[in-house]
Amino acid sequence: MFRPLSIFIGTRYTRAKRRNRFVSFISMTSMIGLALGVLAMIVVLSVMNGFQREMSSRILGMVPHATIVGVNPIDDWQPVAAAAMKNPAVTAAVPFTEMEGMLSYKGTMQPIQVSGVDPALEGKVSIVAKHIVQGRLDALKPGEFGVVVGEITARRFRLNVGDKITLIVPEISTAPGGITPRMQRLNVVGVFKVGAELDGSMALIHLADAAQMQHWQPNQVQSVRLAVKDLYAAPQVSSDIATGLGAAYKADDWTHTQGSLFSAMKMEKTMIGLLLLMIVAVAAFNIIATLIMVVNDKGADIAILRTIGATPRQIMAIFMVQGTVIGVVGTLIGGVLGVIAALNVSELVGWMERVSGQHIFSSDVYFVSNLPSELQGADVLLICSAGFIMSFLATVYPAWRAAKVEPATALRYS
Repeated sequence: MFRPLSIFIGTRYTRAKRRNRFVSFISMTSMIGLALGVLAMIVVLSVMNGFQREMSSRILGMVPHATIVGVNPIDDWQPVAAAAMKNPAVTAAVPFTEMEGMLSYKGTMQPIQVSGVDPALEGKVSIVAKHIVQGRLDALKPGEFGVVVGEITARRFRLNVGDKITLIVPEISTAPGGITPRMQRLNVVGVFKVGAELDGSMALIHLADAAQMQHWQPNQVQSVRLAVKDLYAAPQVSSDIATGLGAAYKADDWTHTQGSLFSAMKMEKTMIGLLLLMIVAVAAFNIIATLIMVVNDKGADIAILRTIGATPRQIMAIFMVQGTVIGVVGTLIGGVLGVIAALNVSELVGWMERVSGQHIFSSDVYFVSNLPSELQGADVLLICSAGFIMSFLATVYPAWRAAKVEPATALRYS
């Protein structure tokens, strides 16, 4: 089969030679280093994608994607929900009321965000019903002032189903201070655990109880909670709906309460990706050292090729081919192994836990009990492309030096 001279000789130089196996060993270490760097980047970024997915599904499965808030308490929430459902991006709309206050139990206090919900409808917009570990969500009955608290809150106060706890909320009054505390005894009817900070900062009560605590009518609510198909479209979707409903309504969404968390996670992924890219860059620089050694070792060969008619461009292409082969093979090996490792990292960690008898990710410490991983094709493509580009650029300087070798000088000192 016909092959160009530069490709033929360049690929031969990548194989071991009896005359100088040290250069081939350096080539192999450069290839292994590049493969390990690509593998590490794929696995780490896949694990970070998995953690971000878990955080998104758990936190954004509990907090509202978006809300349509009434300037005044909403007397009839169903027309608002019907208007919201006309938007194709909205999947569900349910009544919702939110309050902030303090929980008090036996002299211990903590801040809490209380959500007034309808237990029969909450499953359309929230995952809380799937994460009840004690009691039941449907035990929230109007007028009984039941409460479902998070697992961290229950552990902090040592609460069990049936215990009584006091909720303190601020109330506007005509007193000189303008605000007086209002206390309400609540009966713990359930405990949820989603494995995030919400387990210690969120509680659920019935909509009617929330209205009574706000001195509203039993059917009045603060807002309509929306679930949307695309989380990142929630600000625009809610804004459009609120605009269509008029000045009596305003929009709110998850980016106001949780946006900083997900921005920090995105920045963390970017910074770790850049740091891991340095591993690939170091392996690429090893290719430079390898090719410089090859050029010094092959000085006589270069001179002979020049004397029989090889051009500097062909000489340069020979060594660029050699370095590119090292980079391509190393990147492909690392890419394949990285994909395999990312797809099986959860099983690998589980196997290590079974063999060692130790829980690497204990559910008592971490919000996940296993190592999540989500392989994204865009990440793999970006990492492999970076490996290809850096390995190719690493060949330019050594190949240029090879093209500048003078035949007479090289033969005189060979």
